[in-house]
Amino acid sequence: MTRLFHKVSEKQLQKDGYSDLSVELPKRGTKFSAGYDFFCPLNIIIEPEEIVLIPTGIKVQMESDEVLQMYPRSSLGFKYGLMLLNTVGIVDSDYFDNIKNEGHIWVKYYNPSFERVHLKKGDAFCQGVFQKYLLCDDDNTIENGRERIGGLGSTSK
Repeated sequence: MTRLFHKVSEKQLQKDGYSDLSVELPKRGTKFSAGYDFFCPLNIIIEPEEIVLIPTGIKVQMESDEVLQMYPRSSLGFKYGLMLLNTVGIVDSDYFDNIKNEGHIWVKYYNPSFERVHLKKGDAFCQGVFQKYLLCDDDNTIENGRERIGGLGSTSK
């Protein structure tokens, strides 16, 4: 079984508009933590009522029947009211190293408060939880479906 985090290449970072990210591989905070903490690779300020797309510099390799679900860190919600814009981020196994994208994971935060929020480089700012998933008995997507060829939102194109 393969389940590994990797740093995206410098080439991918440059393609995404970044060249000086401080990328640290995700890790669990305690031995019984379900989530892998992702660390902010740069200093970010999120203004009140602002939406910010944050690169992680990370891609993930996993089994075909798994998904990585991305959640905000509890402390960011409690202390600052930050929330992931789509509540939970879904990273599918075929997002990793597809034709047009290495699988760079991005996190989209929304600040609904009236206060500016500072995320410092190196702060744990979101967490990823691996999950197995099931398919319907009559699902034929694997045999008849198309291959992923891009990044965010690519399956709806």
